[in-house]
Amino acid sequence: WKRPEDEISDLMGLLRAFIKSDLDEFAANDVRLKIIGNYRALAPDIVDLIDNAIARTAHNSRTTLAVALNYGSQDELVRAATAAAAEGAITAEGIEAHLDTADLPPLDLLIRTSGEQRLSNFMLWQAAYAELWFTDTLWPDFTPAEFDTALAEFGKRERRYGGR
Repeated sequence: WKRPEDEISDLMGLLRAFIKSDLDEFAANDVRLKIIGNYRALAPDIVDLIDNAIARTAHNSRTTLAVALNYGSQDELVRAATAAAAEGAITAEGIEAHLDTADLPPLDLLIRTSGEQRLSNFMLWQAAYAELWFTDTLWPDFTPAEFDTALAEFGKRERRYGGR
Protein backbone atom coordinates (compact mmCIF):
# COMPACT_ATOMS: atom_id res chain seq x y z
CA TRP A 1 0.00 0.00 0.00
CA LYS A 2 2.55 2.51 -1.17
CA ARG A 3 -0.22 4.91 -2.16
CA PRO A 4 -1.48 8.23 -0.80
CA GLU A 5 -4.04 7.91 2.02
CA ASP A 6 -6.77 9.67 0.00
CA GLU A 7 -6.31 7.18 -2.87
CA ILE A 8 -6.59 4.25 -0.45
CA SER A 9 -9.72 5.80 1.05
CA ASP A 10 -11.24 6.21 -2.42
CA LEU A 11 -10.41 2.58 -3.30
CA MET A 12 -12.03 1.33 -0.08
CA GLY A 13 -15.10 3.43 -0.83
CA LEU A 14 -15.32 1.86 -4.29
CA LEU A 15 -14.98 -1.59 -2.74
CA ARG A 16 -17.81 -0.92 -0.31
CA ALA A 17 -20.03 0.36 -3.13
CA PHE A 18 -19.13 -2.57 -5.40
CA ILE A 19 -20.05 -5.18 -2.82
CA LYS A 20 -23.32 -3.47 -1.90
CA SER A 21 -24.41 -2.83 -5.49
CA ASP A 22 -23.35 -6.10 -7.16
CA LEU A 23 -24.04 -8.78 -4.56
CA ASP A 24 -27.66 -9.30 -5.60
CA GLU A 25 -26.55 -9.67 -9.21
CA PHE A 26 -23.94 -12.27 -8.21
CA ALA A 27 -26.57 -14.27 -6.39
CA ALA A 28 -29.05 -14.00 -9.27
CA ASN A 29 -26.45 -15.13 -11.82
CA ASP A 30 -25.00 -18.00 -9.75
CA VAL A 31 -21.59 -16.29 -9.37
CA ARG A 32 -19.34 -17.28 -6.48
CA LEU A 33 -17.12 -14.55 -5.05
CA LYS A 34 -13.58 -15.62 -4.17
CA ILE A 35 -11.12 -13.26 -2.51
CA ILE A 36 -7.39 -13.81 -2.79
CA GLY A 37 -5.20 -11.85 -0.44
CA ASN A 38 -5.27 -10.94 3.22
CA TYR A 39 -8.56 -9.04 3.20
CA ARG A 40 -8.98 -9.59 6.94
CA ALA A 41 -6.39 -6.85 7.51
CA LEU A 42 -8.78 -4.27 5.99
CA ALA A 43 -11.25 -2.14 7.97
CA PRO A 44 -13.69 -4.21 10.07
CA ASP A 45 -16.76 -3.01 8.15
CA ILE A 46 -15.17 -4.11 4.87
CA VAL A 47 -14.23 -7.49 6.35
CA ASP A 48 -17.86 -7.94 7.44
CA LEU A 49 -19.15 -7.00 3.96
CA ILE A 50 -16.72 -9.42 2.32
CA ASP A 51 -17.47 -12.27 4.74
CA ASN A 52 -21.19 -11.78 4.07
CA ALA A 53 -20.65 -11.71 0.29
CA ILE A 54 -18.50 -14.87 0.39
CA ALA A 55 -21.05 -16.68 2.56
CA ARG A 56 -23.98 -15.55 0.43
CA THR A 57 -22.34 -16.74 -2.81
CA ALA A 58 -20.52 -19.81 -1.45
CA HIS A 59 -22.89 -22.32 -3.07
CA ASN A 60 -23.03 -20.59 -6.44
CA SER A 61 -21.38 -22.70 -9.12
CA ARG A 62 -21.85 -21.22 -12.59
CA THR A 63 -18.87 -18.85 -12.42
CA THR A 64 -16.26 -17.84 -9.88
CA LEU A 65 -15.08 -14.25 -9.73
CA ALA A 66 -11.69 -14.08 -8.00
CA VAL A 67 -10.77 -10.62 -6.75
CA ALA A 68 -7.36 -9.75 -5.32
CA LEU A 69 -7.68 -7.58 -2.20
CA ASN A 70 -4.70 -6.62 -0.10
CA TYR A 71 -2.88 -9.25 -2.13
CA GLY A 72 0.84 -9.76 -2.38
CA SER A 73 2.30 -13.04 -3.53
CA GLN A 74 5.18 -12.99 -1.07
CA ASP A 75 2.70 -12.57 1.81
CA GLU A 76 0.56 -15.37 0.37
CA LEU A 77 3.59 -17.68 0.18
CA VAL A 78 4.60 -16.91 3.78
CA ARG A 79 1.05 -17.60 4.98
CA ALA A 80 0.86 -20.84 2.95
CA ALA A 81 4.30 -22.07 4.08
CA THR A 82 3.45 -21.29 7.72
CA ALA A 83 0.20 -23.27 7.46
CA ALA A 84 1.99 -26.15 5.72
CA ALA A 85 4.72 -26.19 8.38
CA ALA A 86 2.09 -26.39 11.11
CA GLU A 87 0.94 -29.66 9.51
CA GLY A 88 4.43 -31.17 9.33
CA ALA A 89 7.06 -31.20 6.62
CA ILE A 90 6.95 -28.35 4.11
CA THR A 91 6.31 -29.69 0.61
CA ALA A 92 5.27 -28.09 -2.65
CA GLU A 93 1.92 -29.86 -2.35
CA GLY A 94 1.47 -28.61 1.21
CA ILE A 95 2.19 -25.03 0.23
CA GLU A 96 -0.09 -25.25 -2.80
CA ALA A 97 -2.92 -26.58 -0.63
CA HIS A 98 -2.77 -23.42 1.49
CA LEU A 99 -2.51 -20.82 -1.27
CA ASP A 100 -5.38 -18.37 -1.62
CA THR A 101 -6.05 -19.95 -5.02
CA ALA A 102 -6.02 -23.58 -3.81
CA ASP A 103 -9.59 -24.21 -4.95
CA LEU A 104 -9.19 -22.50 -8.33
CA PRO A 105 -7.99 -24.03 -11.62
CA PRO A 106 -4.32 -23.60 -12.54
CA LEU A 107 -3.30 -20.24 -13.97
CA ASP A 108 -2.90 -20.62 -17.73
CA LEU A 109 -2.55 -17.04 -18.93
CA LEU A 110 -1.38 -13.97 -17.04
CA ILE A 111 -2.10 -10.69 -18.82
CA ARG A 112 0.05 -7.76 -17.71
CA THR A 113 -1.24 -4.33 -18.68
CA SER A 114 0.38 -0.87 -18.56
CA GLY A 115 3.55 -1.65 -20.47
CA GLU A 116 5.24 -3.22 -17.47
CA GLN A 117 7.08 -6.47 -18.08
CA ARG A 118 7.27 -7.79 -14.55
CA LEU A 119 5.01 -9.75 -12.23
CA SER A 120 4.98 -7.12 -9.47
CA ASN A 121 4.54 -9.62 -6.63
CA PHE A 122 1.45 -11.09 -8.31
CA MET A 123 0.77 -14.83 -8.29
CA LEU A 124 4.44 -15.82 -8.26
CA TRP A 125 3.74 -19.46 -7.40
CA GLN A 126 0.76 -19.77 -9.72
CA ALA A 127 2.63 -18.22 -12.66
CA ALA A 128 5.31 -20.94 -12.68
CA TYR A 129 3.94 -22.50 -15.89
CA ALA A 130 1.52 -19.80 -16.99
CA GLU A 131 1.91 -18.06 -20.31
CA LEU A 132 2.56 -14.34 -20.00
CA TRP A 133 1.12 -11.70 -22.32
CA PHE A 134 2.10 -8.05 -22.12
CA THR A 135 0.34 -4.97 -23.44
CA ASP A 136 0.99 -1.24 -23.20
CA THR A 137 -2.73 -0.63 -22.62
CA LEU A 138 -3.63 0.59 -19.15
CA TRP A 139 -6.14 -1.56 -17.24
CA PRO A 140 -9.06 0.89 -17.42
CA ASP A 141 -8.68 1.02 -21.21
CA PHE A 142 -8.30 -2.75 -21.73
CA THR A 143 -11.11 -3.76 -24.09
CA PRO A 144 -12.85 -7.04 -24.91
CA ALA A 145 -11.16 -6.89 -28.33
CA GLU A 146 -7.74 -6.74 -26.70
CA PHE A 147 -8.72 -9.63 -24.44
CA ASP A 148 -9.67 -11.59 -27.58
CA THR A 149 -6.23 -10.79 -29.03
CA ALA A 150 -4.53 -12.09 -25.88
CA LEU A 151 -6.58 -15.29 -26.03
CA ALA A 152 -5.78 -15.76 -29.71
CA GLU A 153 -2.05 -15.38 -29.01
CA PHE A 154 -2.35 -17.78 -26.09
CA GLY A 155 -4.06 -20.29 -28.39
CA LYS A 156 -1.03 -20.30 -30.72
CA ARG A 157 1.43 -21.17 -27.98
CA GLU A 158 2.78 -24.64 -27.31
CA ARG A 159 2.37 -25.43 -23.61
CA ARG A 160 5.34 -27.44 -22.32
CA TYR A 161 5.03 -27.01 -18.54
CA GLY A 162 8.78 -26.87 -18.04
CA GLY A 163 9.62 -29.62 -20.58
CA ARG A 164 10.95 -29.43 -24.09
